[in-house]
Amino acid sequence: MYWFLLLRLALATLLAGAAASAQQTSSPGQPAPPARPLFRTGVDVVSLSVTAVDAAHRYVTDLEQAEVSVFEDGVRQDVTYFNRLPRPVALSLLLDSSASMEGHLPMLQAAATHFVRRLKPNDLAQVIDFDSRIEIRQGFTANQAELEAAIRGTSAGGATALYNAIYVALRELDKVRPAAGEDVRRQALIVFSDGEDTTSLVSFEEVMNLAKRSDTAIYTIALRSPDTTGLRGFREAEFVLRSLAQETGGRTFFPSKIEDLAGAYGQIADELASQYTIGYTSTNARHDGAWRRVALRLARPNVTARARNGYYAPTAR
Repeated sequence: MYWFLLLRLALATLLAGAAASAQQTSSPGQPAPPARPLFRTGVDVVSLSVTAVDAAHRYVTDLEQAEVSVFEDGVRQDVTYFNRLPRPVALSLLLDSSASMEGHLPMLQAAATHFVRRLKPNDLAQVIDFDSRIEIRQGFTANQAELEAAIRGTSAGGATALYNAIYVALRELDKVRPAAGEDVRRQALIVFSDGEDTTSLVSFEEVMNLAKRSDTAIYTIALRSPDTTGLRGFREAEFVLRSLAQETGGRTFFPSKIEDLAGAYGQIADELASQYTIGYTSTNARHDGAWRRVALRLARPNVTARARNGYYAPTAR
């Protein structure tokens, strides 16, 4: 278990992690760390996890490389890597256990448990429980029994530190490194929350900045109920969750009742299993740290592709 405290000092926000478990501890870090390395064997490679769907929103898994065009800041790029078989994934499962979830927690635990059971043997996952505090109940592991036990161990109470939790999860994902001879894993963050952020010390802007640097697809699930839909706080939360998903190539779900959670988690599992991996070497050789917009076009009619909207260029070395 981990306990995380976020402290704001002067104009910067520092993130300090102290582990409650005796197994490991995390060190303080800056709120805007450098992006995950884009350098493989001396070449600047941009990797994209791509989801393709048809007009009926069914996943399309038989695209050919010649049907996919990638543009960076409007300039077409040469695709050098195209794989229809999904790479292993490292994902963080964030569960809102604030006081408002007290009556809904068993259903959330059941939906998250069913999702974990669909992971592949070579996938890694962690479980983070958050209310006003953030606790890593299970670090990254492929052991589904350990993940399920961590999910069942969550309990309701406290306020909602949504931004803090996303921030911590992205920092933890940044620590995942491939073993010798292993390809870089896709990264995904699945966030469930039933309300707006009320206690975080980091801002939405800081979380978005880190998300755009992390090469992580963020999937968000926001539980709607008759007494929250239309309220200003929920509208703001909806904007936040939609923005994080759209910028990172993920997806947003707004189930109207707790019983629909299993369906949302199931759709995310289906999407992760249907993605392509596409890579290219940018024609822009400048190492200026600038944001570069990425767009995809498909030659097949009535099929659209979704991936992250861009990335930050590497900086001078």
